Amino acid sequence: MHLDVQDLRNFYYRSTLGRSVQASIRGRLLDIWPEAAGQAVAGFGFAAPLLRPYLPDARRVIALMPGPQGVMQWPAGLPNVSVLSDETRWPLETGHVDRLVVLHGLETSDHPSKLLEECWRVLGPGGKAVFIVPNRSGLWARSDGTPFGFGRPYTLSQVENQLRHHHFTIERHFGALYQPPSQRRFWLRTARLLERVGERLPAMIGGGVFLVEVSKQVHPRRGEMMRLRTPSPIRVLEGLSNPMPEPA
Repeated sequence: MHLDVQDLRNFYYRSTLGRSVQASIRGRLLDIWPEAAGQAVAGFGFAAPLLRPYLPDARRVIALMPGPQGVMQWPAGLPNVSVLSDETRWPLETGHVDRLVVLHGLETSDHPSKLLEECWRVLGPGGKAVFIVPNRSGLWARSDGTPFGFGRPYTLSQVENQLRHHHFTIERHFGALYQPPSQRRFWLRTARLLERVGERLPAMIGGGVFLVEVSKQVHPRRGEMMRLRTPSPIRVLEGLSNPMPEPA
């Protein structure tokens, strides 16, 4: 179940709570990837609010938005880099992406397995991705008033097992959104304090979302090694000079 791009834009850019959410998750992402100089950075779902810090120095930034969701022009005031895309067939070359961010993409996908296969395809060897998904036991997954209340929420083990199943190597994980999903002024004013406190807690305790960083490690195929033995030329000559007796 995909959300509508207009609803996502209104939440992240036109509501105080959405701007607070944007700051929280983007701050966590910048803790993981402080910069992406000279790299190709892609986002899928509605990752655009998180990609702006990489625009000045990245070799390329592209925001892929799935067809059922819809697309909007982004970034405002700069040349557009957002693209309407099929969920499982992205207009990117294989191995083209160095950094990938997926927000409101995996939990809302109609074909999560094929989506992860496409994520694997576009990442280059050693490339990294961050998947941001709602925490099943958190308050945000239970709130229909935010985008995190839609789709399939995950436990940390569920999302990591799914990523491993699709050949990603888990690097590390974080939690974010320790503030409650409330528009009340008190909670909005204390959001930064709550996020700082939450950063010291294990990711599985209370955060509204998980951020799971993975990498694409390409290993040679495993298989049995066979040693080929060639006849010794000395033994061949010995057979000519000392022929073996014929069987009786």
